[in-house]
Parts: sequence; structure tokens; C-alpha cells
Amino acid sequence: MNPHDPSPLWLHGARVIDPATGRDEPNSDVFIRDGVFVEKLTAEEQTRARKINATGLVAFPGLIDLNCRLGEPGQSARETILTGTLAAAAGGFTTVVTMPDCKPALDNVGTLQLLREICARDARVRVLPTGTLTKGHEGKALAPLGSMKKAGVVAVTDTTSGVQNNEIMRRALEYAAMFNLVVLDHCQDSSMTEGAQMHEGAWSLRLGLRGSPRAAEEIVASSDCVLAELTKARIHLQHLSSGNTADIVRRAKSRGSKLTCEVSALHLLLNDGALENYDTRLKLNPPLREESDRQKLITAVVDGTIDAICSDHSPCTATEKDCEFDLAPFGAASLETTFAAAYETLVLSGKADLPLLVARFTTGPARVLNLPYGTLKAGASGDVVLFNPQTSWTVTPATLFSKSGNNPLNGRTFQGRIQQSFVGGQQVFSVS
Repeated sequence: MNPHDPSPLWLHGARVIDPATGRDEPNSDVFIRDGVFVEKLTAEEQTRARKINATGLVAFPGLIDLNCRLGEPGQSARETILTGTLAAAAGGFTTVVTMPDCKPALDNVGTLQLLREICARDARVRVLPTGTLTKGHEGKALAPLGSMKKAGVVAVTDTTSGVQNNEIMRRALEYAAMFNLVVLDHCQDSSMTEGAQMHEGAWSLRLGLRGSPRAAEEIVASSDCVLAELTKARIHLQHLSSGNTADIVRRAKSRGSKLTCEVSALHLLLNDGALENYDTRLKLNPPLREESDRQKLITAVVDGTIDAICSDHSPCTATEKDCEFDLAPFGAASLETTFAAAYETLVLSGKADLPLLVARFTTGPARVLNLPYGTLKAGASGDVVLFNPQTSWTVTPATLFSKSGNNPLNGRTFQGRIQQSFVGGQQVFSVS
């Protein structure tokens, strides 16, 4: 297929799911003209449309990832914009929000412009940049949020560094609110996690690894709830790992807080027992926690306490991970397997239906950052995914586009696979 074919696109005979409009129709059609969804095509347009027989497939809006790293600028050995966005497209993501902890950090207009130039040249899906909350994400002096907002950042965050001083966090929130910027916060009290390698519990004791307690996340999440109420700023809690944190968020929302949060698919799929063989690919920050946490996180996704499921894609080279567990960097490459892992955890287990799962990847993330994507409504950008629920596939290096070598699900077989992905009506991925 011509990647820039201007003719209309017609997806015929699919089950069409669009949580934004409540649409769930079998044997239905999706039409895209001039890069946007339309309700129908004229008879003449149908004759020249690129018609795809989607019988047996599910069509839903392109997925939105609120938390990924794409390597560039500065860390192209781990990932590039090209390989990272190819991986995103293969995972069904048509919009990705990239974190600012690259080298140099995205804390100024010049670095943001560099990223935009690389994306204009190489990106296969839509890349939305975030900026740092403080200079160099060091938690000391505020970054120039106003100029970065004008340069196009969609949110600000100090990523895994986190702002460790509550007074600085308060002022940062007030400053961000002036520019209507959402603050994304990695909840971690670093004074409690220095040297930690995994969750603090029975498995860390058994493996002889220093543990990170749940409280390190819960304390910061609690203070964020208080600061959100005090400043009226918008805070989004990144990649929850503790079931108790989900309870904290649920209580805050019941009081009318506009706080939002996300969870990674790996934290829904696995618990800390997966580290029994010291697999460095599963050394994550925040860490995989106990089965009770996993079950609470699943419940929070289903009841809406957790707004979005993210990839938390953090690529590393195979060499970086091929060392003693204590020395390995944190992070897993997961863009291509995130939806499959969540589908297995929630839908195939019977805990949720497919429309709810799709909502956590589309309308949920879109609401967090007030994005105009994640819907099939007429006039919206023609980002759509075809999913085959009947296909089983095994994750292997040969099936992955990511440049990194740290996908912990290599060798695992999943039921259900992204078949094709389209951005603005143009195909960006298709199973060969």
C-alpha cells in the first residue's frame, strides 16, 4: 500500500468499538477521507477507496500511550524515534507521549526543537513531547514552563527523579497551573529507596536483594493528593505499583479531586515472583509488587479509579541488562506487547470486556491531557487499529521493531494481535 495514498480508506465488516461515543457494532464500517473520519463516503468515493475486508477483526481508535521513552536525543543506542515509533505502531499506539529524561534533558526550547525536527523526519506515529518540571529534572529550580508550553509540550514531569521537596512541588504546581499544564508525577520518596532493586517483601528477602517498600510510593501519592487540593493544579500519577496507592486515589476522587493516574500493563500481568531467576529485564521502577497489589490494580482499572494503561516503555541495550542484577538499569521495552498483555490480563481472564479495555487506552489517556485523539467520531484524526482476537503469536526478537533488547515477554505466546495500524488514514503497520 502506498503510505501516502490520498484515496479514501474503507474498513468493511469489522466489529467497531469507540468508547468515546459508546459505539459497539458488529459487521460495521469505518470511513476516512482526507485524513479524518467521516460518517460515510459517496458512491464515487467508494469506487476509488482503499477497501479492506475486516471481517472477523475489531476496529477501534488508535491507542494513546502516556508514558514512553524513545531514546533520542542523546540515547540512540537504546532506541531511536524511528525504531520506537515503529514499535509503537506495531503495538497499536498511534499517539505516544515521550518523557523528557533524554540527554540533554527536555528542559528548554532548543532541545524541544531538536526533538521536533527528528520526529518530522523519522516518526511513524504522532509523538507528543513533555518537558521537565525542574531544570535538568534535578528538583531544584523550576524549568521555563511558559516557553516550553509555547514550544508544544503537552505536560511536564521530572520522571523517575521526582520532586523530593514538597515546597518546590507546591510552587511548581502553581506555576504549571498558570499555563494549564498537567504535572505528571512519579511517586517515589527517594530517601526510602536508595539502593533498592525490587519490591520489599518475601521475594526480596529470598533473593537477597534490597527492597523498595510500598510506602515510598504511597507517601508521595498522598502528598500529591493534598497538594492537588491546595493548588487546584492538575496532577497525574504515573505507573502505579501499589494497591494501596490505588485506594488513596480512589478516596481522593470520591472527594471530588481531579487527580488522574495510570498503570503499566506489566504491573497488571506480573508480580514480584517473576524475578525468581534474577531476570534483569524485569527490573522496573516502580518495581513489580505482590499478587495482592496486582489484583488491587486490576480492580482499580475496571472500576475507573485508574484512568489509563501505559507502556512505560524504557528501552535499554542488551549489553546494559547483561550484568549482575544490582548493576543493571531499570526499565523494560514494552510498546509492542502492552496491549496484548493487558488483553490477556483483563479480557481473556473475564475481568473486563474489550470496550472497557479499549477505553483505558483511548478515552482515558485523551481525557488526562485533553487530547483530541482516541475516538472514531467524524472530524477526528483518522487514527484506527485493526485487532485480530483469534490470532495467537509468540514474541520473538524477529517480531519486534524496538532497537532495545530488554522486552521481558520475549518467548511468551499471546492470544490476540494488532493486525494493522493507521495514522490519519495512512497505514503505518501491517502484520506481514
